[in-house]
Amino acid sequence: MPTSLMQTIELKRTELVNYGVKYGLSSEKTIKSSQELDQLLNTLEKTKSYH
Repeated sequence: MPTSLMQTIELKRTELVNYGVKYGLSSEKTIKSSQELDQLLNTLEKTKSYH
């Protein structure tokens, strides 16, 4: 599992929580951040399934 991918996921997760608190869960920024986190997590899952 690539460490940089894990670090990116953790940073994006922190960003998502911060946006949710600051702007609300239905704000465009929060939703976009959530979608980006989903993509990163999907990438991680694909990486795991190849090993």
